[in-house]
Amino acid sequence: MRALDRTSTQAALEDDFHRFEVVIHHDATRVTGIAATSGRWPWSTCPQAGAQLEQLVGMKLSPRCTAVAAVANPRMQCTHQFDLAGLAIAHAMRRTEQRQYDIEVPPASESGERVPRLWRDGKLLLEWTIGYATGLTAPLPYTDAPWRGGFIKWADATFEPDSAEAAIVLRRACDIGMGRGMNLERYRRADELADLMTGVCYTMQPTVMPVAIREIGSIRDFADHPDALLRD
Repeated sequence: MRALDRTSTQAALEDDFHRFEVVIHHDATRVTGIAATSGRWPWSTCPQAGAQLEQLVGMKLSPRCTAVAAVANPRMQCTHQFDLAGLAIAHAMRRTEQRQYDIEVPPASESGERVPRLWRDGKLLLEWTIGYATGLTAPLPYTDAPWRGGFIKWADATFEPDSAEAAIVLRRACDIGMGRGMNLERYRRADELADLMTGVCYTMQPTVMPVAIREIGSIRDFADHPDALLRD
């Protein structure tokens, strides 16, 4: 995230499957405008979800990146663009120039464990141990969190805004990182995933899934050149 000027803030993300950017405009109190740019996406309908962010215009700035969920229904949004909007709004509230998160979600070990890590502005901030079936096994107090169905609410209620934000960013990255090594492009239309994904986001709404076509060839692997992420 970075302040473009005194009334505009940009947030961008890139991973194997996505590249999105959101810019919010504000008057130091409320969001006055918002725009989303899609650079790479998994389903043909994902860019359309950017228009849904207009629902956030008029909301008060908040130090919590989750405040957007009280204004618009996350399930009717692109998860990643919505997350970026929340991060941009929180960054505008901080009135600092820049904040950068770098996340690593390595392959599972022979025991099935992964050790995802998060750096904020170049400093290692979080390192978790997670198991596929067990969720978070270290360190405290994150082991008290519900790994599925409630982590974001738990983090928001447990930590002050900056710590909650970092934990939420890493938790989201863990889900995205689990997709590495899976043959996600074998699904050519979103409704092939209806049993697992119905209703979780804009593209996975029942009326959208039948026209959501997989963007074959859009996946990238940055394992050997992470510096290429958001390079331009």
